[in-house]
Amino acid sequence: MVRRVFRRTRAGGAILALALIGACGQIDLPTRGAGGMDAASSDPARPALDATRADGSTSETIDTLLNRRSVLAGTGYDPISQSVMAANSRAAEAELRAAMLRSEARSRNWLPRLGPNVSLSDMGDMVASLVVDAVLFDNGGRKAERDFAMADVEVAAVALAQDSNARVLTGLELYLDAEAASARAAAIETALGQMERYEYVMSERVAAGVDDRADLNLVRQKLAQMRSDLASDRAVVAAARAELAAMSAAPLDGISGLADIRPPDANLVALSVMKADAEASRAEAEARAARAGLLPSLGLRGSVDSAGNAGATLNAGSPGGIGLGLGADLRATDAVAEAAQARVGEAGEQAQRRLAQLNADLDRLRREAAEAQVLADQARANFAAFADQQRAGLRSVPELVGVLETRLAAERRAVELPYQVARVELQIAALYGALVDGEAM
Repeated sequence: MVRRVFRRTRAGGAILALALIGACGQIDLPTRGAGGMDAASSDPARPALDATRADGSTSETIDTLLNRRSVLAGTGYDPISQSVMAANSRAAEAELRAAMLRSEARSRNWLPRLGPNVSLSDMGDMVASLVVDAVLFDNGGRKAERDFAMADVEVAAVALAQDSNARVLTGLELYLDAEAASARAAAIETALGQMERYEYVMSERVAAGVDDRADLNLVRQKLAQMRSDLASDRAVVAAARAELAAMSAAPLDGISGLADIRPPDANLVALSVMKADAEASRAEAEARAARAGLLPSLGLRGSVDSAGNAGATLNAGSPGGIGLGLGADLRATDAVAEAAQARVGEAGEQAQRRLAQLNADLDRLRREAAEAQVLADQARANFAAFADQQRAGLRSVPELVGVLETRLAAERRAVELPYQVARVELQIAALYGALVDGEAM
């Protein structure tokens, strides 16, 4: 039936449609490019995430994310990052794709709506008509809808960046946990052979009646503690590597050691602040759309029925009516925008506090790492002196065992602190979203 309407009223329908589309020139239309195509039209040459808005302007948030570069490029951590990202389930990416599709749909909301209408008259006749609705003036409501959809894309894009950086950080922290535990275990393995030798010497001296059994029990207790610590470290290594393998697309067995990474660029903005800013833009657009819905609008409706009759009506009014609380409702929409901007300031403050805390931790750990290395060197020299004195008969085996235990504790701390330093460096980079290239996401 709709096809018959089109066939019988081709001329009248075309004239009516052109008139309505021409009337749409009174509202805020998206910028068009050459050939009359929308700026938001799909282009195979464009990346999946484009910084170009539907109205031809540029999204600063998305442009910033796309241009962000990883501090891991060219380092030993880069293979871990790539493997972890390759195995990502990409749930945040699916949400971003849905937001982009919604934005694409909203980018054409300025166009007239066209649809068939079939009704049954009181005489029992079937009447089919083609109806075209166009908005001439809506207080910026349609534009607010487009801005809301684009801000929703920006929020989803920042969420994807946060998700990607958090995933890479988790993988690298597992790697550092495994490497730190492996270094601690290596320190124990070196001292374990010496402690076993001293336990044998003490058992022989106790059997000969030279030393007391209480001293032998003390040595055996320290030996048992070392073996327990070694087993714990090996368990940490196995668990961390198994968890890292579960979230990686390729084996990472051949990677070891620490890597030097450059600090993030000083002009980068924390991802939490970017997300708060995008959410504020979305809230402001939603408030403007709500405000437009409270005010009168002007629209044009045209129709062509199956009998060839065409007509047009001009409609003005407010969808929800105008009540006594209109003023309060309008002020409430303004308050929503103010609250959104306040949340941006709060997010900025929290990011600065977190960054200050991480920088303080980084300075402290670097200082402690340098001091721990000095203490470990001193402990090794002290143990060597005690060992010489023990062989000369000037020191007892229990005394030497105590010095060995002190040396081991200093060595374990010295080998562990550099991994804690690396962890904080990666956390700072993740705060800025600098663990993954923007285009790689």
